This record gives sequence, C-alpha cells and structure tokens, in this order.
Amino acid sequence: MKAIVTVVGKDSKGIVAGVAGKIAELGLNIDDISQTVLDEFFTMMAVVSSDEKKDFTALRSELEAYGESLNVKINIQSAAIFDAMHNL
Repeated sequence: MKAIVTVVGKDSKGIVAGVAGKIAELGLNIDDISQTVLDEFFTMMAVVSSDEKKDFTALRSELEAYGESLNVKINIQSAAIFDAMHNL
C-alpha cells in the first residue's frame, strides 16, 4: 500500500516531528518527504507505504483528529488515485 499525506496550516514548532511520529505509530513508513514554509503557512507532502493493506477510512480519521491537535489539516490519499490519473 502506498499513499500521499499532505499537511497544511499555520507554521509552528514540532509539526514535522509530530506528524512523522503519528505516521510511524500507524505502522506506515515515510518513503519521501518535502516540506516548506510559504509566508507563515506550513506545507508538507509525504509518500508513505506499508507492506500491509491498511484501512484508509481509519487512517484518514486518525490523521484528521491528530491534525486538529496540531492546528493543521492532514489528509491521506491512495497513491493508486494518482497512478490512475496518469493512465487515462
């Protein structure tokens, strides 16, 4: 299973560390990560994977709730969606 995690919100300390910790807690590996601060807004995109099939509804719920605690919006999407768009 491969997925894309995006994080957007007002910049503050500890966002990368917190999100990375939550991703590990959920049993996912970070394959690639990019983050930047635009003006005062934090943005991050990570490619994550797992050898096991994961329930995207549960992952999305966990990440959204955790994002609220960091005052950021976290989303996860299956990489298969992006692969399908390029095959059309």
